[in-house]
Amino acid sequence: MKLATGAGYWAAGPPSDAQETILEAEALDFHSFWTAEAYGSDALTPLAWWGSRTEKIQLGTGIVQMSARTPAATAMAAITMDHLTNGRFILGLGVSGPQVVEGWYGQPYPKPLARTREYVHVIREICDREKPVSFVGDHYQMPFPGGSELGKPLKSTVHPLRKHIPIYLGAEGPKNVALAGEICDGWLPLFFAPKDNQFYADALNEGFAKVGKSRIGSDGRIPEGNDFEVVCPVSIVPDSDVERAADRVRPMLALYMGGMGAKGANFHYDVFCRMGYQDVADQVQECYLTGRKEQAAAAIPLSLVEEVALVGPLDKIAKDLQRWRDTVVTTLQVSGPTSLLRTVAEVVRQ
Repeated sequence: MKLATGAGYWAAGPPSDAQETILEAEALDFHSFWTAEAYGSDALTPLAWWGSRTEKIQLGTGIVQMSARTPAATAMAAITMDHLTNGRFILGLGVSGPQVVEGWYGQPYPKPLARTREYVHVIREICDREKPVSFVGDHYQMPFPGGSELGKPLKSTVHPLRKHIPIYLGAEGPKNVALAGEICDGWLPLFFAPKDNQFYADALNEGFAKVGKSRIGSDGRIPEGNDFEVVCPVSIVPDSDVERAADRVRPMLALYMGGMGAKGANFHYDVFCRMGYQDVADQVQECYLTGRKEQAAAAIPLSLVEEVALVGPLDKIAKDLQRWRDTVVTTLQVSGPTSLLRTVAEVVRQ
């Protein structure tokens, strides 16, 4: 199992140890380093800044939001980043949710699956650079119809370093996961629970079957010959006291379960309901949306934390880690201070 780490979006300012973290991750032979965006800091700028001092670690966006950029703008950024990193860039994409898409970007949210399919198609065509791009879809049109009527099909002035830049899709629902298996090179899950591996394997297999990729078998893992990647964020919190370790994870789970999306349109909430925690998710959401954030976090039981995170003494973490090894996950993306990376690497690689 490979290892990754990253830096999420921030509020007051960029994380002070991000440069140290990426250099330590590279020294420890981590597979990749990832950056995120929501509706504040973007994912591409810090990735270029921190990644400029690296030589071999892969650099990915986890994720850039589709509504923030046209497909052409994203393709331009991907081509540029791939050149600057000498072929180490991974384009992680996602649709986000209606609150952000419509509230922040001022774009319509409906039909996210169809939009994703078109978006990825246009990026692939631009990066392929075989001919000027002309595309007529339900959501994207190139050239734009109407307007001045002077638009014409164009081809990137830059020759891509790689015509096929890896695209990973951030997805939580089964249809979106299946789409990742069909049209992308990887999947970026969030709050993956090993016990639900078969659910996700079935979704990926649905996508794999449409394009002739090797299917996931009875062992639940991505088979040899299928280079599809699954990069899974997992909070790892070593502590002699399991509950104390879990307390460091609970606020983040409460934020996503209760506050990252409207009631009835929160895809993170849906993930926890599928795990069998709807009663907990309902309570957390109710507390969070009424301003009781501490109560929301306190409502999350240890059993739920342990579904999606590795917490407690190192020997317990090493034992619990086996559950992730027996899944579709190919890379663990760990979060935490730079000082934790070496310890995590030793545990995972033992």
